[in-house]
Amino acid sequence: VQLQASGGGLVEPGGSLRLSCASSGSIFSIGDMAWYRQAPGKERELVASITESGRINYADSVKGRFTISRDRAKNTVYLQMSSLKPEDTAVYYCAARRTSQTPYVYWGQGTQVTVSS
Repeated sequence: VQLQASGGGLVEPGGSLRLSCASSGSIFSIGDMAWYRQAPGKERELVASITESGRINYADSVKGRFTISRDRAKNTVYLQMSSLKPEDTAVYYCAARRTSQTPYVYWGQGTQVTVSS
């Protein structure tokens, strides 16, 4: 399984960005997908996840501002980010796993999101 993340960039506080993560290869083995982020000097943290059945989970820090979605026909997961704050600045990674009982073992390369005026 290969994951290719895109859509990062520089945005002003209050702005929006949409990240995309396209999957290829043995996509039949993908169940859940997620977005993580890692800010400088901090540990990687879960931002949002979506299960194979469509159940969604968000970190408290992004609830009401970020939306994760999945287009199975395009084998792509999205992260729509709105009302961005400087503390959202990080490298964002998409991840995938076979089931909710297994770890995320497939990772994309990361895309930089910088929120600054």
